[in-house]
Amino acid sequence: MSYQFRWDIVVSNFPFLLAGLWETLLISAVTLILAMLGGLLIVSLDMSQSRPVRAISIGFGEIVRNTPILVQLLWIYYVLPMAFDVQISAFVGAIVGLSVYASAFIGEVYRAGIQGVPKGHREAAAVLGMSKLHTFGRIVLPQAFRASLPPLASNFVQLIKYSSLASVLSVPEITRKGIELASSTFRPLEIFTFIAVVYFCICWPLSLSIRWFEGRSLQRR
Repeated sequence: MSYQFRWDIVVSNFPFLLAGLWETLLISAVTLILAMLGGLLIVSLDMSQSRPVRAISIGFGEIVRNTPILVQLLWIYYVLPMAFDVQISAFVGAIVGLSVYASAFIGEVYRAGIQGVPKGHREAAAVLGMSKLHTFGRIVLPQAFRASLPPLASNFVQLIKYSSLASVLSVPEITRKGIELASSTFRPLEIFTFIAVVYFCICWPLSLSIRWFEGRSLQRR
């Protein structure tokens, strides 16, 4: 007997799933903002003239980038409260974990953008009498930001997908909503197919936009 699809399950529970989608987008947006700020802090510490500060920042980045994000989320949500006697909600734990993880990668994006600015531009600014701070703000930062936009956008796409991991902390985003709905309706095929399509409809246009932007950037060069 062939499987009988019941897409009416998805239709009748669409508001329930939509509430989870808004939670997913909220987690992704907040995490991106915090990760961009965190990445700026990390790259600033990495470029510090103090060796201990650089060592701590580089070590932190290596640890975060080379351990699974799921383990980090579980550690922040379960271990951190026990170790430091603090209360963390599932939503806050997911935001902190995803932000820290993304910050380590975005910091590297910033570093590549800054190091990609031709040295001659800085030397020309110095000849014109511009201070290091003025040179960074007027010459280095605008060029580094433009070069960093495509990888930053790629990181945003990754964050949208990583937000599904918040489901393990029982954050009511769309994947968690799907798990709850599948357990009550016994229709996981329809529900998770719909969720996969939702993620695809969000991430694919963003990926195409990134490719278009990269193509335009190459043409300008």
